[in-house]
Amino acid sequence: MEIILLENIINLGNIGDKVTVKNGFGRNFLLKQGKALRYSKENQEIVDKKKSELNKKNLEVKSKFKEIAKLIANKTYIFNRESKENGELYGSIKPKEISNLIKEKSQTEVSPSQIILKDELNKIGTFKIDINFHTEVKTNILIKIDKIESK
Repeated sequence: MEIILLENIINLGNIGDKVTVKNGFGRNFLLKQGKALRYSKENQEIVDKKKSELNKKNLEVKSKFKEIAKLIANKTYIFNRESKENGELYGSIKPKEISNLIKEKSQTEVSPSQIILKDELNKIGTFKIDINFHTEVKTNILIKIDKIESK
């Protein structure tokens, strides 16, 4: 499926680029989320005319995410969990829980889909987590998992 991007998308392209993607990804994500239009000469002309407006909107979104990134950059968020003798947790910590803790502690919205977990958070320790707000705005936080002493 050929589409025209209305946003900068990591590993795909920039605003106004004509790219080929798999049908499901194009239909179910890019078109549905308003991130792209089906390719046609008419749509290409529309995007070319609106490109400066789209770039301006992109800059506004980027600056908003930069502010949020500054607020939470390199902060440590602590989870207290029960664990087994060997330090493994009974369950793992999910992006939704991290998102809720950031909102509670920093009064900042971070979507669970923006949180990039390379490994499961299922042990006691400190983990560096990447947060990808925008194609050009990324930051890191630390997640510290402490053991709750069982009674």
